[in-house]
Amino acid sequence: MSKLRRGCRAAIGLTLAMLLTQLVLTSAAIAQGKELVVFAAASLKTALDAINERFEHDTARKVTVSYAASSALAKQIASGAPADIFISADLDWMDFAESKKLIREGTRFNLLTNKLVLIAPADSRLSIVIGKNFPLAAALGDGRLAMADPSAVPAGKYGKASLEALGVWASVASKIAPAENVRAALLYVARGETPLGIVYQTDAAAERRVKIVGTFPDDTHPPIIYPAAITASSSDPDAAAYLAYLKSPAARSTFESQGFAVLP
Repeated sequence: MSKLRRGCRAAIGLTLAMLLTQLVLTSAAIAQGKELVVFAAASLKTALDAINERFEHDTARKVTVSYAASSALAKQIASGAPADIFISADLDWMDFAESKKLIREGTRFNLLTNKLVLIAPADSRLSIVIGKNFPLAAALGDGRLAMADPSAVPAGKYGKASLEALGVWASVASKIAPAENVRAALLYVARGETPLGIVYQTDAAAERRVKIVGTFPDDTHPPIIYPAAITASSSDPDAAAYLAYLKSPAARSTFESQGFAVLP
């Protein structure tokens, strides 16, 4: 009877050990298959898609990106949306995330800068010079000015600040066609739905159906800076490696080819 008990105990122990081993192996497989989730400003899409493709090739890690307005992404992270990396198109929304302790301490850095431009459909014959009190309202006529929502979205906030500094905001405030993000504003112009729009230089470079008709002076709006950080909720061990990859020579070349300036 004693031998039987010992045998049963040994068998139970072996079974438990096998189950534990299987659990460990399964967990490891799940971890290896887990995708690195990046929440990134919509204006980064063209460049970041190319960079992510190379990152996946080099590391065999799958990257999933959610592109949207920085304001929307920050609020989603605050509501518990799972993300490993957050890249904002302005400092304000990264400050918001940091103030809510949504990003990991010590991981935040400024990655890129950009320029703000006025665009028109590629076949437009409109000629306009951006300057103090320039005739933007007259150029719009009965049309509207496409721009990201100036109340919250970085590109829209930059645009409003610039138009205010140039003394023309009041004349066009009622003519704004607000978009949920800067790429949506770009499409309004590309499809000919509005005669003019305000986007980043990099957005205009990514869309052949529009052309730049003017560049807003840098001193008319806050510096356009893209900060990046690991989220506080991330448990992905490769999140830090991904951030480092964004500063690699390969990523720098891609960003610069799209018109971004990479910060040191």
